[in-house]
Amino acid sequence: MAKRTHKARNAYICNACGVRLPKWSGQCPDCGAWNLVEEAPDLPAAAGRAGYAGGVEGGSEAVLLTAVEPQERARLGSGIAELDRVLGGGLVQGSVVLIGGDPGIGKSTLLLQACAALGQGHPVLYVSGEESPQQVGLRARRLGLTGEGVHLLPETCVERVLARAAAERPRIMVVDSIQTLHTELLQSAPGSVSQVRETAAQLVRFAKQADTAIFLVGHVTKEGALAGPRVLEHMVDTVLYFEGEGAGPLRLIRSIKNRFGAVNELGVFAMTDRGLREVSNPSAIFLSRHTESVSGSLIMVTREGTRPLMVEVQALVDESPLANPRRVTLGLDQNRLAMLLAVLHRHGGVAMFDRDVFVNVVGGVRITETAADLPVLLAVLSSYRDRPLDMALAVFGEVGLSGEIRPVPNGPDRLREAAKHGIRRVIAPAANVPKSGLQALDIVRVKSLSEAIEAVLS
Repeated sequence: MAKRTHKARNAYICNACGVRLPKWSGQCPDCGAWNLVEEAPDLPAAAGRAGYAGGVEGGSEAVLLTAVEPQERARLGSGIAELDRVLGGGLVQGSVVLIGGDPGIGKSTLLLQACAALGQGHPVLYVSGEESPQQVGLRARRLGLTGEGVHLLPETCVERVLARAAAERPRIMVVDSIQTLHTELLQSAPGSVSQVRETAAQLVRFAKQADTAIFLVGHVTKEGALAGPRVLEHMVDTVLYFEGEGAGPLRLIRSIKNRFGAVNELGVFAMTDRGLREVSNPSAIFLSRHTESVSGSLIMVTREGTRPLMVEVQALVDESPLANPRRVTLGLDQNRLAMLLAVLHRHGGVAMFDRDVFVNVVGGVRITETAADLPVLLAVLSSYRDRPLDMALAVFGEVGLSGEIRPVPNGPDRLREAAKHGIRRVIAPAANVPKSGLQALDIVRVKSLSEAIEAVLS
């Protein structure tokens, strides 16, 4: 009689309470959570818990923090200065970088350009799960890239990808994209939460053990967030996002997480017929090109990562036919605009309860810091009063709820950036202005919103 063979079965785990179930269920019978039961590989304890954070397999010993000698990790230049800036100075060996963005915004183009530059001195493996080698070759030819040292691997099984990577031993590996990979340990379809999490875990483990730098391309949802489990961003070392409109000429890359550099660092690129071209002086791109002063337009000095940036903010105030006037922002937090308008009413004496207010940051830049508070309010006031502001005026500063102007980080750097671009007058928080000042600038020190309004309208 033939001996029966038992098929390996996977386990199902609730992400809320961690209970293991014999089969999938829409609701966890232990904690009652809905839609949180997911498939997971039923591996032996030793295989399922293999570490990849730099410890010794089979167990690690605790050491004193003072006994650990810090070692500077070697960095590889990608040949693209703006990408190296966002990465914190270059690509760190053994790191995993996740790049997300809208379809067609330039993720594969940028990585192919970086691979072509890195391949001249290091072995590179480009894993394509979405395109054939012919499609990748046609793009490289269109971009004028030679592709020396770059090996293409059209594969979607992560086990076969890692087997080939172990044989090739590349210094850099690109996976385009993580949502197309699958592991043979799971039965679910590629792109599911369990597949993305397990394949990413295997790739991260390989990167740490083989000291290979890996780029992962990630899809995004319609809300703009990375598709897949949130834990994916925690597993990798660096998370980069493409910002801006895909139809525009500019492409902005922001570092959301970086274990080897500064976060919120911004890289600026221009899309051309030869691929992405880095913009070394983005302030010149974002500044206005008006021939004369217009109301509602103002230059603010923001800071993205380690670089000060000159950006134009535009405001439009109009009578509202609605009972609830609209507050629309592009590149800014809409809730913060509502708060600033309340401060303008309370401490500036200007009411906007019957007006629609629209605010836009030129160039598709998204400003998250509070230094944009004072420029936004002064631009709104300029549009409301129909009073054009000086084109050589720049403003920065945080506005508190009591109407005070609070200092922001790196004030002297912002002032020097303004002077470098021909700005003659700056309105800034008093605490941010050095005692000696700057010879090329007429700096107006303000401590309250009323002082800033008076400085603008006088």
